[in-house]
Amino acid sequence: MKNCERIANLALAGLTLAPLLVKVDPNLNVILTACLTVYVGCYRSVKPTPPSETMSNEHAMRFPFVGSAMLLSLFLLFKFLSKDLVNAVLTCYFFVLGIIALSATILPAVKRFLPNHWNEDLIIWHFPYFRSLEIEFTRSQIIAAIPGTFFCAWYASQKHWLANNTLGLAFCIQGIEMLSLGSFKTGAILLAGLFVYDIFWVFFTPVMVSVAKSFDAPIKLLFPTRDTARPFSMLGLGDIVIPGIFVALALRFDVSRGKGSRYFKSAFLGYTVGLVLTIIVMNWFQAAQPALLYIVPAVIGFLAAHCIWNGEVKQLLEFDESKTAAVVSQESSDAKTSKKVE
Repeated sequence: MKNCERIANLALAGLTLAPLLVKVDPNLNVILTACLTVYVGCYRSVKPTPPSETMSNEHAMRFPFVGSAMLLSLFLLFKFLSKDLVNAVLTCYFFVLGIIALSATILPAVKRFLPNHWNEDLIIWHFPYFRSLEIEFTRSQIIAAIPGTFFCAWYASQKHWLANNTLGLAFCIQGIEMLSLGSFKTGAILLAGLFVYDIFWVFFTPVMVSVAKSFDAPIKLLFPTRDTARPFSMLGLGDIVIPGIFVALALRFDVSRGKGSRYFKSAFLGYTVGLVLTIIVMNWFQAAQPALLYIVPAVIGFLAAHCIWNGEVKQLLEFDESKTAAVVSQESSDAKTSKKVE
């Protein structure tokens, strides 16, 4: 697993830098970059202890409405306020967020070269005048934040597409790694809601496309093209993270049962097929497409077909990661108690 993850990391880094040296077909670049990002994020999400905080069905139902409100708010801000002003505020916000995401992404690599106590000993810093507020961090996190800070400063000053993509990939990997749907039922509710959300805001209003073009922040990946009229192809981070957390859940389901990556392969294949179909339709009609229109049915469809074929639909629907976390926590507590008694 670790070797495959390392190869995927190197391939993703190489693919990100490749347009600087050679001409890369933007359609192929979109597909490979998105698929590698999902792959890396999924394997990073597999940890000894399952996430204790998971999304509920109610949160999944509300998510499309919250997303719609935020999207419409951004549209109105760009319409009635100066774009430069809005983007300046957003740049400051993403500067801080980028340091956190980038440092967290490179932290596992940095840890290997530092003493163990740098990775384990916590430093607690209290906010001046607000002593009740505190931040916990380690020395290794500080070290990882140093290159992240310089990189974000470069992004803020130049807004180069490479800096944009690097931060965007860090956000995607962290999102897939840290977010948990809890169960496949919750995942299906979330994907179904965002399926409708994506179709509505792309096909029936100009809001989504307008915000994507006006929003000068790493919320989308930019892929250089040979067309001077349209220098970049774009892919929203949501088209990677949202289906990615569902695919990651399939991988953790496999791992929890000791089944390798059986259903992960089906879900990942569904994501790849859905993304390829998005690119084909987009080029056929020469118009922006809601990627989730094709990705959501493909991911759910491939996974469902595989489960039905194996006769394991019940096991899939009954899987609850929050209960798994509780069991693991109890087993860990029992093991510690047993050691003390001995």
